[in-house]
Amino acid sequence: MVDRDGGRLGVARKMGAHRTVDPSEEDAEEVVKGLTEGKGCDTVIEAVGVPATFELCQDLVAPGGTIANVGVHGTKVDLHLEKLWGHNISITTRLVDAQATPMLLKMVEAKKLDVSGLITHNYDFGDTVQAYDTFKAAADHGALKVLINM
Repeated sequence: MVDRDGGRLGVARKMGAHRTVDPSEEDAEEVVKGLTEGKGCDTVIEAVGVPATFELCQDLVAPGGTIANVGVHGTKVDLHLEKLWGHNISITTRLVDAQATPMLLKMVEAKKLDVSGLITHNYDFGDTVQAYDTFKAAADHGALKVLINM
């Protein structure tokens, strides 16, 4: 897992990440390529929605691999076809939506997907404004996922 947020990296380690990288402390591409014998990752997930992370995904994806873009981008990003065209990669885009949510909820109910380590804050419905304030300043609050109880 690659992230600049130490809290997120800590949760990733607790949930089973074999290796985490803070790109402000070490070269993410160098670390990943070292772990994969120079190949890169079969799948990379862009979940932030900023140009720098999409750029990094392009550097980390292995030939034949997939960039799964789930981050919400508010600005343009560059797609470096000059580097990727011969690598036969796939790029997917998708948000968690009405198509995916029922499947994910069934997996949680069946205990096949444990999300307990991701939920860092829990609010009653009456405190929804406070929940959103917490999520807006997630780094300040160490928030990953905020749960609002109905």
